[in-house]
Amino acid sequence: MTVAGDTMVSLEYSEAELMTVLMSREVRDGEVSACGALSQIPATGLLLAKELHAPNAELIILNTVFRPFHTSRQFHFLAQRGELGLFFVSGVQIDGHGNYNLHQIGADPERPEVRFPGGYGGGMIYYCARRTVVFRTEHTRRSLVERVDFISAAGSSPDYVLRLGNPSKVITPKANFRFDKDAARLRLDSIHPSYTLDEIRENTGFDLGVTGPVAATPAPTAGELRALRSVVRPKMIETGTYAAWAERSIASA
Repeated sequence: MTVAGDTMVSLEYSEAELMTVLMSREVRDGEVSACGALSQIPATGLLLAKELHAPNAELIILNTVFRPFHTSRQFHFLAQRGELGLFFVSGVQIDGHGNYNLHQIGADPERPEVRFPGGYGGGMIYYCARRTVVFRTEHTRRSLVERVDFISAAGSSPDYVLRLGNPSKVITPKANFRFDKDAARLRLDSIHPSYTLDEIRENTGFDLGVTGPVAATPAPTAGELRALRSVVRPKMIETGTYAAWAERSIASA
């Protein structure tokens, strides 16, 4: 336990709380930042960032009260105009080239082992958002692969293709990866507390792209956890923004 402001805060945290804090750190003040539907952790991270360091950030959390649009089409138009600074997206599979898959498991498009609903405009937003953070709540070789079974959204594209942005980072419960635009590859950027480089290598299906020491991810601070638990959690419950998830996944203050 430690004191943040006038509040005693436990420095123990769950994977969901860790990923929320890490995503919040990606948000910049004054920028338009967004996440799609069914994106509980990014939504929480956006609200935490606005509370802590980005009071002027414009947030778009689809299918919640934190959205300025009546239709998804308006959101897509905003992205196409180049006004979307940051977008959070997930994938069933993410590969070492920054591609993600939301369509199917199995390489045969006619007879996949499993078929998913798809990305609903995510492929376009991957090209239009200035920065995209891809996240996965599972860090295993089945989710982080050398090549996805289906490219729902491409991490890179030829020079002649108009593209406003690229993936900037991949966040998992174990590590952060950064996207090397010149090499069109993901590279291990930092390792979260309690994990080792060998554990990351063992659980990742693509080459980590590092040869020397890897930085440790800074753990959530007392101030970040206090704001998350005492401000953001109640706000989510009061506004019906993934309220049940917030009650279940974020510790109470």
